[in-house]
Amino acid sequence: MMNPFTTNTSLTYDEYVREWRDIHHRFLTDFEQSQCSFVPYFLPEFSLKLDTFQLLEILRQRLGNDVFLRALNPAETIDSPVKNQPDSQWLKKSNMVGVNVRTIGSFWNVVAYALTLPQFHDSVHLLPIWEPGVVGSLYGKVSWNINAAFFSNKLQEALPWLDNVEKQLKVVVNLLHALGKTVGLDVIPHTDRFSEIVLIHPRIFEWIRREGGALIDHSENVWQQVETVIWAFLQEHGTADGSQLNFGKDILFDPEIPLLSDKKRQEIIFGFDQQQRLYRRLALMQTLIAQGFETLPMTMAPPYRGLHINPEVFVLDERDTPWFQYEFDHPQEMSRVFGPLTRYRFYHSKNNNEAWELDFKHPNVGAWHYFTRKYYECQQLFNFDFMRGDMAHVQMRPEGVPSDIDAFYDPLRAVKTFIQKRGVKYFAFYAETFIAPPNVMGYGNELDHLEAIDADATLGDLQASVVGSAEFSERFSLYDQLLRTRQFAPSFTIITADKDDPRFDIFYQNGNLVRYFMGLFLTDMPSYYSLGFEVRNLHLERGKNEEYTKLYVFQIHDDREEDKVTHGPFEWGKNVSQFAELNKLRLFAESIWKHIQSQTVNWLVAPSTAPNNKLWVWTHAPHARFVFVVNVDPTTEAQVKGFDTSNYDLVFSTSHHPENQLFTPPLTGYIYQSKEAFPTFRL
Repeated sequence: MMNPFTTNTSLTYDEYVREWRDIHHRFLTDFEQSQCSFVPYFLPEFSLKLDTFQLLEILRQRLGNDVFLRALNPAETIDSPVKNQPDSQWLKKSNMVGVNVRTIGSFWNVVAYALTLPQFHDSVHLLPIWEPGVVGSLYGKVSWNINAAFFSNKLQEALPWLDNVEKQLKVVVNLLHALGKTVGLDVIPHTDRFSEIVLIHPRIFEWIRREGGALIDHSENVWQQVETVIWAFLQEHGTADGSQLNFGKDILFDPEIPLLSDKKRQEIIFGFDQQQRLYRRLALMQTLIAQGFETLPMTMAPPYRGLHINPEVFVLDERDTPWFQYEFDHPQEMSRVFGPLTRYRFYHSKNNNEAWELDFKHPNVGAWHYFTRKYYECQQLFNFDFMRGDMAHVQMRPEGVPSDIDAFYDPLRAVKTFIQKRGVKYFAFYAETFIAPPNVMGYGNELDHLEAIDADATLGDLQASVVGSAEFSERFSLYDQLLRTRQFAPSFTIITADKDDPRFDIFYQNGNLVRYFMGLFLTDMPSYYSLGFEVRNLHLERGKNEEYTKLYVFQIHDDREEDKVTHGPFEWGKNVSQFAELNKLRLFAESIWKHIQSQTVNWLVAPSTAPNNKLWVWTHAPHARFVFVVNVDPTTEAQVKGFDTSNYDLVFSTSHHPENQLFTPPLTGYIYQSKEAFPTFRL
């Protein structure tokens, strides 16, 4: 049977839909019978429309009855695909896909989406999974409760025992593991400014007191006054669960005292159901604000510390509470204040915080123990394989990275170490850093910081440049150098949720297949791309807000926020020509993957910062069975000089003119296969 997706490269979206309906059973059968590791040409939005029982049957056929039934039992644990790895080095060669669950509606839909991901996309990073706070920000977590909005009613209707979101998440991780995918969670060193976590444990966060628009107290122990106010609130209004406060307030607030579980503390202060908890949290928040108490907002980049309130700039919430803007006393280029968020107080301060200096030799040990323990509990409950460390570039010591790295150097490092030491040796750390110059995103050298925090891989910023530009070439050349000289692996980053934003359309208006080609076949470098890239519209003109996944990190419905407001669910792109080409590339990669997987790249024509070198050629050690050629110049056809084609066949090209074996058109990737058993490649 002819495959219309390979013979017709100019299908419209409607034509693509019709063709898929005619032949989709063929592709589904190949997946069910393990003839293919994914369902080819299956548009992601189609996968989400599968009937629940149809999806379950597809999974049963693929996995077999025993594994399938075990995976659907939240009391069972399907082993991680990397369980037998001796350490976390496996992440350095992983091809990761980031999924903002809010864009697809539920954890269950992550499984449906995974049907579209080939075996070489072996890791799934779930953006934050907890209850969100102000403006619905996924990164402003309110509690350790899993986000109930990610619950699937349809899944519960089909499988009644999956009656809460925690059970559904465990089953989803089980199924992804059974499909050969590792699964990662976001580790976030901050919360919503008035999260339940903040109000249960004020002593592990930094508090200030203001009077109107003036900051009047930012000393070390404002938290003590806050705990007194909360205790008095409970005495006056009673506990939310009706229990008696027949113990001291330290037992309630101190995370180091194990007489009360965090769940019990939550019930005492906030109650049980979501509506009661919200009502109590808002009432307690208003009580504190009325007396001038609030947490210090989170900051990014040097100098990190030294803030004041601008009394002229504020917003009123629906209760007419003013939220003032904080500003740096001495801002630098990248200095940012994140008004909705607050950071854990990991260190005590010097001289009662008089000059905003932290005492890095005096950690707030209770905060460290609490932070690492809670993420370990989450890892254990759901069987996560790796962490994506948010804000991993934070290095707050003005003197830079110290020569001696102790257990309290970095909280993300501490989480990885804590989990590994408790038996999960393969638990890996993917760092959110951008390989910025020294003293830009953090004090000191970010590369040294990445090694100090024991990151296995890092995101980088390759997605923030146009393929073929001098900037792109310079960054990639640096990344390749770092891959071979540093302990961490920088990613070939294709697109992230942060960059799927109208401001960055220019990065993805051409060269997408070459981005993907390189991310896939540079097999000793990790890669990362976000859900939606496959079909992303080129946006030669700005698209609707609903077409950008970044805008679903928040939930903003105020029409005055023109660049952030959304009025409905995420809308998938209609770029079916790109999707069809990408699938042809995936299918070819599938056919050769066993020969190249995790192999070391051997550069024949290496990337260079020289403007005239836009042709990159590589193979894999030890034998050049396949040779990969990429022209990253967006304008010029290039010749592979001296290429003796007599011993090689051109077997794949992202160009529509594969008969050309000497010249590579702009933004094109070629793959040659040797005719010999142990070939040599001659230039």
